[in-house]
Amino acid sequence: MRAVVIHEHGGVEKLSYESHPVPTIAADEVLVQVKAVALNHLDLWVRQGGPAFNLTMPHILGSDVSGVVVEVGSAVRNTGVGNKVLLAPGWGCGVCEQCLAGNDNYCGDYKILGENTLGAYADYVKVPASNVFPIPEGLDFDQAAAIPLVFLTAWHMLVDQVKIRPGEEILVLAAGSGVGSAAIQIAKLFGARVIATASSDEKLAKAAELGADKLVNYSDHDFLAEVRRLTDKRGVDIVFEHVGKSTWEKSLKALKPGGRLVTCGATTGYEAVTDLRYVFFKELKIFGNFMGRKAGLRHALQFFPDKLKPVLDTTMPLADAAVAHQRLAKREQFGKVVLVP
Repeated sequence: MRAVVIHEHGGVEKLSYESHPVPTIAADEVLVQVKAVALNHLDLWVRQGGPAFNLTMPHILGSDVSGVVVEVGSAVRNTGVGNKVLLAPGWGCGVCEQCLAGNDNYCGDYKILGENTLGAYADYVKVPASNVFPIPEGLDFDQAAAIPLVFLTAWHMLVDQVKIRPGEEILVLAAGSGVGSAAIQIAKLFGARVIATASSDEKLAKAAELGADKLVNYSDHDFLAEVRRLTDKRGVDIVFEHVGKSTWEKSLKALKPGGRLVTCGATTGYEAVTDLRYVFFKELKIFGNFMGRKAGLRHALQFFPDKLKPVLDTTMPLADAAVAHQRLAKREQFGKVVLVP
């Protein structure tokens, strides 16, 4: 098969489009012909490398996948050859206390497709059969690939972690990101009011199309000052944070007393300043979030495509993975960049 692989960590020049063996499946696995694979910032971090990534090279990136089942293991019962599917991007061991409790993302042996297993920048990919979900009716492969990681994550953040409620006000940072565009829609699904930030008026217009009620261009305005103005100095109930160092301090200050902040990332750096006075005087709650549960993805998929919609930025050939990485790194996209083998 053809695949985009890395033989060592580094820049986009390390992405090599070349031949690679087709994966061999075990009894509980399926082989999927990849029809589309969407990018995440995780792909950039794995490519660049760091202490957390101890990979066997060559390595294949790619966590967000849609495709067609072409082979099933002897123990597989939940899907069959020819089925159109999307894949949950992570899985646990299946037998530990956390996995048995449904908290697969808490498993000490948790794996993420394309991070610590071979990913889907390829013609074929293998995964455990439990990670296979039917594509909702009305969606094509490109749209389906734009769903898994970001909606799994955003659903866990808002529904399972901070337990968003009707009438609450939420600040969604970087609305043009995949997880940000998912958060807007999930917040509206649960009856919340959304303040969305983005770096351009063009991105904010798209955020408004997704349901954002109030818009802040952080290139032109201080988003904390705008939140205070838009809420009559009350602050918001929830901050959806995934930017990190550059926004963290203001994100905490944007919360009303008793407010909740939930974070899943730190694209601008992880050494953020936390003024603990704001935390204890205002009784703030801070929730860390790592991926999400497969059960949450199953729940979210019930709302596609009527109430939740995948957000596509652009589609490129798999061979142009380097161009796609550069677009994501420059934050030029709104929604998901998708590669097609």
